[in-house]
Amino acid sequence: MSHETGPARTGLNRRAFLKASSLAVAAAGLNAKAETGSREGSDAADPAPDKPPIAADSIDLVNVLQGTASTRVFSRGNTLPIAALPFGMAHWTIQSDANTAWMFQPGGRRFQGFRCTHQLSPWLSDYGEAIFLPFCGDLDPDAQMRSSSWRPEDSTLRPYSFRLPLMRYQADAELIPTERCALVTARFSSGAPPGFLIEVPGAAGPIQFDKANRTVRFTSTINEGGVPKNFATYYVVRFAEPWDSTALRQEPKSQIAMVRYKTGNSIEARIATSFISFEQAESNFDRELGSKPADVLRAGGKAIWREHFSRIEVEGGDLPQQTIFYSCLYRALLFPRMWYEPDAGGKPHHFSPYNGKVVPGVMYADHGYWDDYRAWYPFMSVVFPDRLAEILQAWVNAYSEGGWLPQFPAPGYRACMTGSLIDSVFGDAAVKGIRGFDLATAYEGLRKHATQPGDPDRGYGRRGIEDYLHLGYVSADHVEQSAAETADAAYGDFCIAQVANKLGRVEDAAMSLKRSHNWRNVFDPETGFLRGKHVNGSWLEPFDQFAWGSPYVEGSAWQHRWDVPQDIPGLIQAMGGNKQAVAALDKMLALPPIFHVGVYGQEIHEMSEMAAVNFGQYAQSNQPVHHLLYIFSIAGRPDRTQYWARQVMAELYSPDVFPGDEDTGSMAAWFLLGAMGFYSLCPGKAEYVTGSPLFDRVTLSLPSGKRTVIETRNQSPSAVYVSKLLVDGRPNISPTISHSQIAGGARLTFFMQNTPAV
Repeated sequence: MSHETGPARTGLNRRAFLKASSLAVAAAGLNAKAETGSREGSDAADPAPDKPPIAADSIDLVNVLQGTASTRVFSRGNTLPIAALPFGMAHWTIQSDANTAWMFQPGGRRFQGFRCTHQLSPWLSDYGEAIFLPFCGDLDPDAQMRSSSWRPEDSTLRPYSFRLPLMRYQADAELIPTERCALVTARFSSGAPPGFLIEVPGAAGPIQFDKANRTVRFTSTINEGGVPKNFATYYVVRFAEPWDSTALRQEPKSQIAMVRYKTGNSIEARIATSFISFEQAESNFDRELGSKPADVLRAGGKAIWREHFSRIEVEGGDLPQQTIFYSCLYRALLFPRMWYEPDAGGKPHHFSPYNGKVVPGVMYADHGYWDDYRAWYPFMSVVFPDRLAEILQAWVNAYSEGGWLPQFPAPGYRACMTGSLIDSVFGDAAVKGIRGFDLATAYEGLRKHATQPGDPDRGYGRRGIEDYLHLGYVSADHVEQSAAETADAAYGDFCIAQVANKLGRVEDAAMSLKRSHNWRNVFDPETGFLRGKHVNGSWLEPFDQFAWGSPYVEGSAWQHRWDVPQDIPGLIQAMGGNKQAVAALDKMLALPPIFHVGVYGQEIHEMSEMAAVNFGQYAQSNQPVHHLLYIFSIAGRPDRTQYWARQVMAELYSPDVFPGDEDTGSMAAWFLLGAMGFYSLCPGKAEYVTGSPLFDRVTLSLPSGKRTVIETRNQSPSAVYVSKLLVDGRPNISPTISHSQIAGGARLTFFMQNTPAV
């Protein structure tokens, strides 16, 4: 296809939007929400004519199956269908295959049980999990042998309730989540006596049956790292009726418990979890479940999701577009998960995954800064700054408890990906004035890993810091991903400088800002790429612009060419100016999706996902390119930004799929920001580059009580270009807009047209 803007591609390709499969549409209940009504609570000062309607219940537009049809070799999201409350400590999913980290496959149509999962990605696997199955009659408890067919098209899968038919057991089953607990019910029509199965993977401790209190207790300690030796998830399962018999069975990889009843046509199990103790699990049970009936719990969960979704209302667009938007919002509000629990007085305390002790305060877990700093944290700074402050305090607590800021908390220290991108997280919060966390203590941790060797293999400290401090770059002789580590460190230093400035640490800020220019030490003016360099100053040879991996990570020189968000103007100048930078970006999008497997030795899934679409070397399937399209605007071609950002939203996202690994809200937040018409080119600067908004109107109801309205004029599928932007009625001629304008309450009016405004 042509990669030039103009008539050949101004009519956006809608096929990806319209390819929503009947399975996913039915499971999300989209047909039930096809009728829309007027938005409630509208501002009387807003213009009334031609105001498009929105869905009465945006939460019910969510397709929890989006991104789930993935495999080890090709990701369409690598997500799970998750029933949970926003940022809930316990996630609940459908297990269809016990033998793989890809535990759910929508096409498998098999149900082995509801699984309490803490998995953030199949690449890091699960921990502390357990599986629960209501059944009837006799069964072999092995996961494959006990599995039942289920019908997605006859199911109702919502974030606050999973209701599905179990065909083998002639049962209508439902799971309703709370923050740390869940209610599981089933009604049977076969006449066979009901039962309930609990499977605890790994070397589980003893399973305790307490018939007098209708309760089963057990711990799950299974994990693959990131936790102290005394880690456990404590489970308390309480039944509505005392059982008639129990059974225990030791499987090769798990322990299975069953309770059985002689008569009855229904079963009810209330499940509480804790990372602290059985007593804490009981306390969580009393606070969240008690004896509340299913309809009360279901309605309560839906109300909490509605409250969160009320922060953003979109109007206009078509049903698939709204489905994508709200499904992305759902994904953005799942991670990181709460890792704290209320004590007897209602104050937060937590089992620390950093020192193995129970300590006061908040904690969150399961987030990858490498994935999420680019879009998720900026998104939260606008829409949920109150929740963001609590999450930031959790990362401060991690430093206080473990002595180092984590590289990739999952749930504690975990060595994963490159850089110390938590620098960006705190730098962005500092310049945007996010309050409610201890910035001074955060700075202690930031300065420590920027000036002292840590232990990257254990999940903290910068890799190659010794070279970086001595040479001004990380050498290819000592670190395989040296160019990426150097670029990340230089960007991290820029962000640390923002925190130092906020705290009045002027000398520290100057030192970090000076180091933020170290990217120039690995920029090769001859090739125009960032490259690996030896200790002696010579370039790593041979240079293969299409080779993935060393000295990069999950990409080649093309995907990492613009790894200088803190100094894009400087990088553009180093490349020869705006014209040369635009040409380089155009070439990236026009080249074939060539890749050489490099040090990986085989085709990894990110390569496959780039090769599957016609966007050249622009690999939206992975995070390193997520800011690239917005560089066009800085280089004087906002029309290119507008065109390509809309093209990616139209062709690479659908109600069913993401372009690649969704990664705990990162891929979703990219869409959310782009659909609103702006993107954070450099987290750590309190500004956003404007793009091309997708909807007729977006209303942000901010926690301050103010509202930001983003509206378009002459919006149509082909009107992707912006002729002018008014902010509170005044022309905005800059390619950027400030955080204070968006987060402080404003009206942004984009005037759209069918041809580029250049």
